[in-house]
Amino acid sequence: MEDVLDVYTRPADPARPVVCLDETSRQLLADTRPPLPPAPGVPAREDAEYARGGVVNLFLMSEPLVGWRAVRVSDRRTRLDWAACIKELVDEHHPTAERIVLVLDNLNIHSPASLYAAFPPAEAKRLADRLEIHYTPRHGSWLNMAEIELSILQRQCLDRRLGDRARLEHEVAAWVAERNGAGHRIDWRFTTADARIKLKHLYPTFHD
Repeated sequence: MEDVLDVYTRPADPARPVVCLDETSRQLLADTRPPLPPAPGVPAREDAEYARGGVVNLFLMSEPLVGWRAVRVSDRRTRLDWAACIKELVDEHHPTAERIVLVLDNLNIHSPASLYAAFPPAEAKRLADRLEIHYTPRHGSWLNMAEIELSILQRQCLDRRLGDRARLEHEVAAWVAERNGAGHRIDWRFTTADARIKLKHLYPTFHD
């Protein structure tokens, strides 16, 4: 826990950007009948019946110190999908960074081993060498600031019916563009000192 909290105290550095990564799934739901728009004194209405369009996965990458985020949509959440997300992060979003300081939970696919499952050894090592990975502790995924961005994404963009992947990607891209353009940042205030006071039950007890 303190390892991640110490990472959050680092100043913004383009050569070593701090990036938080997390993912979530989303069920695609389409209206079977056109919803009725609102009218004076009458709220918008939609039919309770809907058509299922499958499930997609969303990888969210966030650099909270500078107010940047990106979302990658995939059909699944496998080692190969995570590896493709990391390649995008390294080669497209931070191609000039010396090392990307990556914060994420300890899900089994979140490992350099996934890079070796997806790419030839030389390419996997090239990508792995660009990462400095810091894992949140078990039951401590709330320490990952990407969870905050995912919550905002859910409330502002995904909390409605989106019937197909193309529409979802379009809406998510618009949300990303708006938040990046406004430079929205996360004001993280929970420190190691706070943890030692508020979460002291998690620390070992020493007796003289």
